[in-house]
Amino acid sequence: MSLLEIRNLDAFYGDFQALFGLDFDLDEHETVAAIGANGAGKTTLLRAITGMVEATSDALDYRGDSIQSREAADIVALGIAMVPEGRRLFPSLSVEENLVIGGYSGRPGGWSLDRVYELFPALRNRRSVPGTALSGGEQQMTAIGRALMSNPELILFDELSLGLAPVVVGEIYEVLPAIKAEGTAMVVVEQDINRALEVADRVYCLQEGRLALTGAPASLTRDRIAAAYFGT
Repeated sequence: MSLLEIRNLDAFYGDFQALFGLDFDLDEHETVAAIGANGAGKTTLLRAITGMVEATSDALDYRGDSIQSREAADIVALGIAMVPEGRRLFPSLSVEENLVIGGYSGRPGGWSLDRVYELFPALRNRRSVPGTALSGGEQQMTAIGRALMSNPELILFDELSLGLAPVVVGEIYEVLPAIKAEGTAMVVVEQDINRALEVADRVYCLQEGRLALTGAPASLTRDRIAAAYFGT
């Protein structure tokens, strides 16, 4: 049984349909990358999983149970956390306060403030600094740490590299193996194809809200990926 199973998913923003009949699976401890151009439906997929957009009924199962129409807080309590595009920290709160909020569900597990500071040593010295005073990289670290504080079984990363310098992107991606080593499954939404292929066990390429290509990175040629990515 898959950890996450999505069948024939349609998703909408009001009258606008953003996903069309999408099938998607994720196994325990697996890392899956969702790639595609702007507007392909990658972020909408994550928002559908977390109950943030209108989606077709009975299309999403987590550990064999439907999570359709669940409240976002309930989905976090089940073990699904998200690192949103743009980080979306609470600007009036310090780094540590943002992290502590991530653990509000009380879900048990191995992640704690000390563990997050071990993963991101730069945050320990910035723990009292407000979110507005952080660099983009520090904000991303804080957003990841906040998600980890909920002790997720599945973590969703939306555009990890967006707006960050290449050296900072490298630092962020270096921590993903440590997160995976804890047994955490991951969905990585990414426009940077090379970064996505480096970390993924499988890749889904979306194009205009539809699945254009899927497979293990080693089985997909760059020409096939480019054709699926750009719809050529």
